[in-house]
Amino acid sequence: MLREEIDAILGGYHGDPFRILGPHGGEVRAFLPQAAAVTLVRGQLRVPMRQTDPGGFWTGEWGGAYRLAVTLPGGETVEHEDPYRFGPLLSEFDLHLHGEGTLYRAWETLGAHRIEVDGVEGVVFAVWAPNAQTVSVTGDWNDWDTRRHPMRMRDGGVWELFLPGLTYGARYKYFVKSKYNGYEQLKSDPYALATEVPPRTASIVADPGSYNWTDQAWLDARARRNALEEPMAVYEVHLESWMRHPDGRPLSYRELAVTLVEYVKRLNYTHIELLPVMEHPFSGSWGYQVTGFYAPTARFGPPDDFKYFVDRCHAAGIGVLIDWVPGHYPRDAHGLAFFDGTALYEHADPRKGEHKGWGTLVFNYGRSEVVSFLLSNALFWLEHYHIDGLRVDAVASMLYLDYCREPGEWLPNEHGGRENLEAIAFLRRCNTEVHKIPGAVTIAEESTSFAGVSRPVYTGGLGFTMKWNMGWMHDMFGYFQHDPVFRKFNQNLITFSLLYAFSENFLLPVSHDEVVHGKSSLLGKMPGDEWQRFANVRAFLGYMYTHPGKKLLFMGQEIGQYEEWNENASCNWALLDYPLHRQLQHYVAEWNALYRRLPALYERDHEADGFEWVDFRDVESSVIAFSRKAKDPRDWLLVVCNFTPLERRGYRIGVPEPGTYIELLNSDSHFFGGSNVGNHGWVLAAETPQHGRPYSVSLTLPPLGVLVFQRV
Repeated sequence: MLREEIDAILGGYHGDPFRILGPHGGEVRAFLPQAAAVTLVRGQLRVPMRQTDPGGFWTGEWGGAYRLAVTLPGGETVEHEDPYRFGPLLSEFDLHLHGEGTLYRAWETLGAHRIEVDGVEGVVFAVWAPNAQTVSVTGDWNDWDTRRHPMRMRDGGVWELFLPGLTYGARYKYFVKSKYNGYEQLKSDPYALATEVPPRTASIVADPGSYNWTDQAWLDARARRNALEEPMAVYEVHLESWMRHPDGRPLSYRELAVTLVEYVKRLNYTHIELLPVMEHPFSGSWGYQVTGFYAPTARFGPPDDFKYFVDRCHAAGIGVLIDWVPGHYPRDAHGLAFFDGTALYEHADPRKGEHKGWGTLVFNYGRSEVVSFLLSNALFWLEHYHIDGLRVDAVASMLYLDYCREPGEWLPNEHGGRENLEAIAFLRRCNTEVHKIPGAVTIAEESTSFAGVSRPVYTGGLGFTMKWNMGWMHDMFGYFQHDPVFRKFNQNLITFSLLYAFSENFLLPVSHDEVVHGKSSLLGKMPGDEWQRFANVRAFLGYMYTHPGKKLLFMGQEIGQYEEWNENASCNWALLDYPLHRQLQHYVAEWNALYRRLPALYERDHEADGFEWVDFRDVESSVIAFSRKAKDPRDWLLVVCNFTPLERRGYRIGVPEPGTYIELLNSDSHFFGGSNVGNHGWVLAAETPQHGRPYSVSLTLPPLGVLVFQRV
């Protein structure tokens, strides 16, 4: 034992503390700078240790098992186990899998876990920091002294330490001292299962198995369903601003498990989609700048409370989707950025490692340990929290090396192209692993024409279950923002989407991004007086619900919110005191119910044979008509849309069969705030050919109205 090594322990820069501390032959060594005296203890046998250095280095002659009795300066004596008498705990196999990027349940190996070793209970900590000179665990139990509990380095740059006596609820961080440039920093645990409430940033030792789930029947039923052939009406929610207490506090997970779940069930949605619930330091990022990838944000309660929320959703028959952000992360000093004094999780070259537009860093998808971190994270939320699917954020930013970069600010791939081959390979692996979980889905927010996003990996696709149809959304907004008198010049905006509607498995989004930052709310995008604006919203939503593709609507749009979404305030629920807003909410609830009841609206969303134009040529009238078909050829619907405020009587639409056609829904009904123009609930087909069909129905088309008919 050299003097220089003792100094390194005292100074907190020794890279191999187990070589010095703990039992060595007939001697025990301990670094206890807080102690006034230290005694070695086994049963009744007690042997005082001598202070080798006034900085707190103690030695004593001893053989066999022992405990340390530490007398503090105030006279109190505390007896505890010596962490440095325990051997390595992580298996070599897990370390090997981590190093090759195939440790898909890495959260069970890395992070903080309460275990029992040789009859002694405590917490084992493990963190990946290959370029660190030393890493120590610091927390409440050692007065946040970064020198007192240095860790042991294992293969692949993983550091571990077993701390006896620690239990759930302990707050901690890792103190990382790099080999390079004198870098040292307190870091939160990348694999922490719980964190402090922001703005505090410590990690917390959490019990992963304390919650008793009650949703096995839901999971079993989900495994038997095909999501592409099921109805999916998604209510997108930002938990912090959906509803607040009168004093401005957001609802807790347990309060949301009652209020939000009851609301979504009453409006007949099939799913809730949550903006990212992973821990993030800045609320203004809406959760998209994540620092705690494995921890639900503590703003609304502990992890078990979030499990309770998911459990209650499933009990109510509601699926839960969450936004997942594997594309980037923030630069916060306590997070993943420059973790061990090097670009560990990110690329070192800013031409690959930075998102200048967002001020964030890009994951290095070519690094095996980073792949293990991200793949494990995807599986973690699906398995540990019973989440039903991941909506993957900003996929386009992952696919292209020149995304938001000017010439000279990006590096081409090995073939000279702009595609990020490593990210593409990662997404394919991720989707392959996720789809091994029965019934789980992945949905890509992807805004480009990249081919095969929702096609299977074995055919060369990315393997997502679905993709957001951003083109449809922008075309729809572009069309409806025109005054109706000019819509005849823009008919292509509402018909163009059918040219590519079946090239991917699409979901039609009216998302949070489209009702913020000066883009106006859905109601605010509509022209005309108040009546026309509400009628336009009803027509917009009516076309959305009948257009091929699954559905998503962001919170607040179902009540006709005038103002844009504000993440610092609640939805304007006071609007429900006014009839038009209350009737629009009822309209959305009725559409969700009808959509879920009629297989023709969802069974063949992604098959060209599930849709047929009846007429899209009446540009002057801004009228379109089409049919939607279920798997059963006898089950089909006729949809007619009038996108002008003119009532049209005697408007003839061709149908293939004679009989009575029931008006299942009329967006102009007075129940929804309309003028109640319609067809008295039914029409009879006449043997008058029209639109290439042998029969036709003569309809009254309401102003700015959508009609849905079913033959009986």
